[in-house]
This record gives sequence, structure tokens and C-alpha cells, in this order.
Amino acid sequence: MQVQQILKDKADDGVVTVTPATTVADAAKMLAERRIGGVVISEDGQTPLGILSERDIVRRLATDGAAVLTTPVESLMTTDLKTCTSADDSDVILARMTEGRFRHMPVVEEGVMVGIITIGDVVAAQIAELAMEKDALQGMIMGY
Repeated sequence: MQVQQILKDKADDGVVTVTPATTVADAAKMLAERRIGGVVISEDGQTPLGILSERDIVRRLATDGAAVLTTPVESLMTTDLKTCTSADDSDVILARMTEGRFRHMPVVEEGVMVGIITIGDVVAAQIAELAMEKDALQGMIMGY
């Protein structure tokens, strides 16, 4: 299955972004309100500069304490951003996410972010695909 199909099947609330100057506290509040695990850092809402996850916040809280909440997200964000295109295959994306131990991947076309997929999106898509294949095979065996 291609990433474009995952994006198509996904409920589209758009990609949640914040600017690099947003405080960690404001980003954490946004994550909690929207019940998401990561936010893309972007000046213009289209070009991803980095990503900030719940894990990033928790790790810095553990080392720096509550003072980290007043710092800008650019000081915590992951800048070695892994992206994909809508034509990429979900098996490849799942392997990249698993190997890299990250859960969010912006989908970028010609330098512009068109969506974001999570490891949960990819796993759900693969489970749905396997269920359809199972049903088709059962139908063939049963003569439907």
C-alpha cells in the first residue's frame, strides 16, 4: 500500500504545526488538547524544520526540570527529519520508522508538506489490507 492511500483513508485535520519560537508548554498543551503525539515545527506551515514529540518533552523534563517548559520548541525539536513521499510504500516506511525508533513522518512533495503519517496509521492500514486479503482468499476457497 502506498502512503497516498493511507493519507486518503485518514481523517484529515491537516498537519498540526507550531513555529520554532513556540514554548514547550504551549506545544505540550496543543498535543494534549488534540490527543496527538507529535507536532511539526515550521515557520510557514508548509516547510518542516523539525518535529517535537511527547518523548522529546519527557526526556528534557527528566534532565532539566520544569524550566524546560518556558524554552522554545526549537531547542528540543528533532532536526534530522525523516520524510517520505505519497508514492512511497508502507512496508518501506514501517521499516524506516521501526529502525529509526520514531513514530511520526511528514509526507513531503516538492519541498511542501502535504500530510503526516504515524506508525499507528501504517500498522492500521496494513491490518486492513491483510483482512481484505484474508476475506478474498476465504471467498476463493469457499467458492464465493
